[in-house]
Amino acid sequence: MAHPTGESELNAPRLNFDRRLKLEFHGSNVTSDAGLLAYRELDDALGLMEIAGQHLADTRTGKNGRHVLIGMLRQSVFGRLAGYEDVNDADRLGHDPAMRWIVGGRAATKQAASASQMGRFETEWLANDENFAALADLSGHWIDQVHSPRPPNGIVLDMDSSVSPTYGDQEGTAYNGHFACTCYHPLFVFNQFGDLERSTLRPGNVHSADGWKEVLEPVVARYRGKLKRRYFRADAAFANPEVYEFLEAEGFTYAIRLPANQILQQRIGYLLKRPVGRPPSEVRRYYANFSYQAQSWKAARRVVAKVEWHPGELYPRVGFIVTNMTRPAERVVVFYNHRGTAEQWIKEGKNAIKWTRLSCCSFGANAVRLQLHALAYNLANFMRTLALPEAVKQWSLTSLKEKLVKSGAKIVTHARYVTFQVAEVAVPKELFQEILRLIAGLRPRPAPR
Repeated sequence: MAHPTGESELNAPRLNFDRRLKLEFHGSNVTSDAGLLAYRELDDALGLMEIAGQHLADTRTGKNGRHVLIGMLRQSVFGRLAGYEDVNDADRLGHDPAMRWIVGGRAATKQAASASQMGRFETEWLANDENFAALADLSGHWIDQVHSPRPPNGIVLDMDSSVSPTYGDQEGTAYNGHFACTCYHPLFVFNQFGDLERSTLRPGNVHSADGWKEVLEPVVARYRGKLKRRYFRADAAFANPEVYEFLEAEGFTYAIRLPANQILQQRIGYLLKRPVGRPPSEVRRYYANFSYQAQSWKAARRVVAKVEWHPGELYPRVGFIVTNMTRPAERVVVFYNHRGTAEQWIKEGKNAIKWTRLSCCSFGANAVRLQLHALAYNLANFMRTLALPEAVKQWSLTSLKEKLVKSGAKIVTHARYVTFQVAEVAVPKELFQEILRLIAGLRPRPAPR
């Protein structure tokens, strides 16, 4: 009897350490990324790729349109979800059954796009001015779609920069003294749910706040007039009077770390003297607030100071925050300290989505790929915040990729349907069913007749 792969069963290779074990190679009959089907279900429930199709334009003029634009966008985004951070694996993924059904259309029964096709899609079609502008706005459209059934009570925006190390002679790469490497210097804006509102790629040698308005203004415009409670947090790199004035004009409440100087130190001099008596074994914290106006400011603003005396340390740790909040100084500090979650989300983007993998020669192509990584990150974060049962709600994006996405499956094809026989290892059947049930609850209800 012929073997399913065309190879005689007698010729199947065996393992020497135990001759009872033999190897069979089924090719496209198995997949290591069956968990991507849950993300595809989430995409369908929220209508995310439909939104992308409304904003992206297919610039091809020839008749060879075998792979539609949205299918190729799915292949780019879902491939990054599974850890394939560029198009090097596109040829193999084109035959992977999970990827073929995710792409849909002709790819489901034949194959998805090849590496050369995906390369042209990412570095040419999406890199033109019209599509790149639409791609940069797409994360915001997705977030609005997620929030539309139940708008949040308020929004908190965290802005921060990061580093993407580069290797070789890539356009726009430069040495950054702060990060001590040759790199790009991207800028990100997150909301309090961990969604990436907007991002942009910048040369490696620019200041951390360079181009802040071009990134922040479109996000602020989306929430203008929709929410009353709007907040902004950032580190000392964004302590700029132009930032304050912009936020005040837009009605945002902000808390931004302020670099220390001699005048600020003098205002809290009474807190910088070592307390009398034997040093305690616990940390002692003191707070103060006062009005301050730097020479470059048009008006005085409130500054909150925190002084910490740590056991075994000769000098205190001092921090200043400029804010227009009216809450007590201690609560202002607590609010600002939550800005650290944005740094955690950046680490997740680096580790789970690999958005530092920007290996193209041209700066424009790398900027496109950063936006594709951002879409993959947001889809993964939507899964975490909207469709995870309480038992696994604490999973990071890395855990989701390693446990859910990387679920192996055998594919059995019948006359009318295709079955993915998923391995129950990290994600058992009951957990997978609960995820699908939560996703089903996100679908819009049909209008009553």
